[in-house]
Amino acid sequence: MSVALRRAAPSDFPEVRRITRDAYLRAGHFAADHPYMGVLEDVEHRAQHAQVWVAEAAGRVVAAVTLTFAGQPYSEIAADGELEFRMLAVDPAHQGGGVGRAVVRGIVEHARQLPGIGAISITSATFMERAHALYESLGFRRAPERDWYVPGEDVLLWVFTLQLVEATVPLREIQRSP
Repeated sequence: MSVALRRAAPSDFPEVRRITRDAYLRAGHFAADHPYMGVLEDVEHRAQHAQVWVAEAAGRVVAAVTLTFAGQPYSEIAADGELEFRMLAVDPAHQGGGVGRAVVRGIVEHARQLPGIGAISITSATFMERAHALYESLGFRRAPERDWYVPGEDVLLWVFTLQLVEATVPLREIQRSP
């Protein structure tokens, strides 16, 4: 399936909310009343403090994702020089057709165009096996030294990273270059 990735417009927010909610609920990741569902559904807040992107296929929004950078409010794990993506959700009606793969590839291509970005990071709960397989198939590698627990819960989150540049100098040196 051919998809086009673009920044979400406010008119996309209701569809982003629906897709995200439906994808997380259908996968069984959270119950409808779980506090994190409120975070996922507050697309307006995400768009004010991060970048919300959508994937379109045949003129319809079929997926959504949030992009953020180190030090920004929605960043959980991004280090300097990393683009972090979060909350990737594919409309359940379009799952299994390569949409998620196309979105991650689009993120990688976007990140390659960003000055000072040499890597991409993502956090994924240990129970999100399909996501892990997707990330690993696209070259992301586990970074277990960066794994972390959700505060106040017994939920371990794994970190995956993808290096965009073969660094012969530390990444922080690349960022400081003019």
